[in-house]
Amino acid sequence: MTTKVYLFLADGFETIEALAVVDILRRGGIEVKTVSIMGKELVESAQKVTVKADELFENVDLNDASLLLLPGGLPGANYLNEHEGLRQAILKHNEEGKKLGAICAAPMVFGSLNLLNNRKATCYPGFEKHLTGAQYTGDFVTIDGNIITAKGAAASLEYAYCLLEWLTNAEKANEIKSGMLYNEQ
Repeated sequence: MTTKVYLFLADGFETIEALAVVDILRRGGIEVKTVSIMGKELVESAQKVTVKADELFENVDLNDASLLLLPGGLPGANYLNEHEGLRQAILKHNEEGKKLGAICAAPMVFGSLNLLNNRKATCYPGFEKHLTGAQYTGDFVTIDGNIITAKGAAASLEYAYCLLEWLTNAEKANEIKSGMLYNEQ
């Protein structure tokens, strides 16, 4: 099966948390589709950057998804958390043991769905209270089972490289890091 990633966009998403991930995964050969949950193709980030989503939630079939991703930012993460269709898709994906990822404020969606019980997770400081049942790590990136969470905007590149390694292998992730000069000082 081809690796396919869906990243969900809502007005108020954190630009770097979404687009750095899309950039790095695509550089690594992963098919990534951006999906608007807003009922419109153009979605505006918290930093007033307008992005044209590849798909509308209403038109997408998530059955071929390897990974569902939620960027943070406000009010974007709140919109993600309130979207019943997305919530049901996440629950189904989790039941099938498929991978889920969220960064910054967005791990609260997993917390509200009780997917973090007895798991390690991280998020933007102050949102720990929304990680119901989780053991908060405070790390930049935390992987526990089929769920990866990340702390915030500054963790975006590290998160993206971890996602790429998780979906491919360390060699591919290191190749992309090297090409992007990530390890140079």
